[in-house]
Amino acid sequence: MKISILGAGAWGTALARLLADRGHTVTLWDYFAATLEGIARTGRNDRYLPGVPLPPGLILEPDAARAVQGVDLVIVASVSRAFRSVTACLGDFTGVVVTVTKGIEFETGLTMSGVLHETAPRARVVALSGPSLAWEVARGVPTAVVVASEDAEAARLVQGLFHGPVLRVYTSTDLRGVELGGALKNVFAIGAGVCDGLGFGDNSKAALVTRAIAEMRRLGVACGARAETFAGLSGIGDLMVTCFSPLSRNRQFGERLGRGESVEQILNTMTAVAEGYPTARAAFALARRLEVETPIIDEVHAMLYAGKDVRRAVQDLLARESKPED
Repeated sequence: MKISILGAGAWGTALARLLADRGHTVTLWDYFAATLEGIARTGRNDRYLPGVPLPPGLILEPDAARAVQGVDLVIVASVSRAFRSVTACLGDFTGVVVTVTKGIEFETGLTMSGVLHETAPRARVVALSGPSLAWEVARGVPTAVVVASEDAEAARLVQGLFHGPVLRVYTSTDLRGVELGGALKNVFAIGAGVCDGLGFGDNSKAALVTRAIAEMRRLGVACGARAETFAGLSGIGDLMVTCFSPLSRNRQFGERLGRGESVEQILNTMTAVAEGYPTARAAFALARRLEVETPIIDEVHAMLYAGKDVRRAVQDLLARESKPED
């Protein structure tokens, strides 16, 4: 199969390696030509996946329109804030497009599949999500993910493409729920990182993660998703790995915030985007629009965008009125 991957970050590069190793013809595009030049020179993507060798047959294409020309399937692995502009080249594409980007567009409240329905209206859209750290997938660590689509045949095609000895792939018809779980967990992971940065223990993080599940489900259902989706790989599964793994950029972001660094310092020194930062703003706006109670999202948003002191944010969460568990 001829496959194009738009975005040579850690996840896009890991998937390029996986699919090229399985014998597919893979083209990799990135906005930054220097990233592709580095891969061509060293055979690795040392900025995002240092030390991981890439297959010699990988095609590197700096022009997005040429990258998707004549391919059977496109994987979009760009950052969420650039997703709409990156996918503008897919206006006439009629094959399968797989989004592996986890985010919510602030201006519209759309998940990435919603954006694709506008930028690639003739494509068959599938979302891939779940607890899948790029570094571990690139190293062949056993992993399970879920692919979701309103097109069952397209979902099965993508399942067959990725399923293998170290990657187990499930399918779902709840496209919106799978995407929302993958996006919202990044916001909660920043909160979990703040707990680590403040020196709190496992009790604190377990409490936050458990309440995050309820909050994720509440907002997701209000958006039309199925409640049970958030008990699966793209909900609890992705939430756990992102909140607890030292490899999680969003957890790292929160930890640095909890240790006293400013948002600006963190943003200026991270080598890759922590998607929880823009998603916190979009999720906060979405929850207000739908009139859904989201106390954790609210406090993370206040820390990131209103300069609220992290200790005060935690205190305000704990001081909320007592209620039955939902």
